[in-house]
Amino acid sequence: MKLVIFGLTISSSWGNGHATLWRSLCRALMKRGHQVVFFERNVPYYANHRDLSEIPGMKLVLYAEWEKIMQTAKVELSDADVGMVTSYCPDSIPACELLLSSTVTLKTFYDLDTPVTLHALKNGREVSYIPPQGFADFDLVLSYTGGSALEELKTRLRARRVAPLYGCVDPEAHHRVPPVQTYRADLSYIGTYAEDRQTSLHCLLIEPARSLRNQRFVIAGAMYPEQFPWTDNIYFVHHLPPPEHPVFYSSSRITLNVTRRAMAEMGFCPSGRLFEAAACGTAILSDWWSGLDQFFEPGSEIIVANQTQDAINALEMSEEEISRIATAAQQRTLDQYTANHRARELEAALESVLHYKTNVEFTEA
Repeated sequence: MKLVIFGLTISSSWGNGHATLWRSLCRALMKRGHQVVFFERNVPYYANHRDLSEIPGMKLVLYAEWEKIMQTAKVELSDADVGMVTSYCPDSIPACELLLSSTVTLKTFYDLDTPVTLHALKNGREVSYIPPQGFADFDLVLSYTGGSALEELKTRLRARRVAPLYGCVDPEAHHRVPPVQTYRADLSYIGTYAEDRQTSLHCLLIEPARSLRNQRFVIAGAMYPEQFPWTDNIYFVHHLPPPEHPVFYSSSRITLNVTRRAMAEMGFCPSGRLFEAAACGTAILSDWWSGLDQFFEPGSEIIVANQTQDAINALEMSEEEISRIATAAQQRTLDQYTANHRARELEAALESVLHYKTNVEFTEA
């Protein structure tokens, strides 16, 4: 198949999780024989922190203005099998209009931010990347979030057919490597600063750091404010590019996952970093959200923490216990959550819709 995607960014991982997912998923799709064209508006915020210029075999189209690239997009769509617009695409509305008016066989939308989308709609706010008519005209709407969110996409946004497409990991990019002293941590955390994660981060990392002064804590991310409550045993890495993630995780006894409020409330929305850390053979400490146990078994594949003492208890576990949990999560991830698994799931979802459309057209004829 030829897939044409209009997305947020694949070239910069600065302050967003879209790029890492797209890099691994596009590589997997191309290994499976598909052709991928990715349109990305060249905004200064990402251009100034670009950490990828190309993926061999994939066509990346960086553009300054939609009007100047629209004809190119139209040509690419003219022989495409699948067209896709994603959440937070800066030109989502005109891209949707172009896609829906095209002859592309399968017209899809991928909401990588479903909890944010639905939360905004519930509070009466407009969502800039959603067309005025919602999703009614798309053949398929994919969601990074499963569970009840799928039904809400139908009822609130009139999606006709929906399917989950969760995060994933590329085992060639994320695997165990020798640790380094710079990133050595008893408990680590990768994440862009977000106010709605701060309460959990304070509970599960800052307070344990204050209690366990002889242990080392490391935070990596962007946009942390000057007034952040650092302690002497919390070390900071200012933005960690994806190629450094494996050595960061491999240098941690345990790494922390903290879920944004809207995603935690919705549930069934695993961060891609869960799978990346697990693939690197690092034990994960996570806050709880509905559906977490569908991806990893609490106690045997992941450590769940609801309060500070839970995190402290985890840090006091034996090396044997920590290693056992890390190994179990790593095996499950490699068995179920790789980019190749997600590429196959995407193929299956697209083939199912194509089969449906073909039968409908045959019946109508």
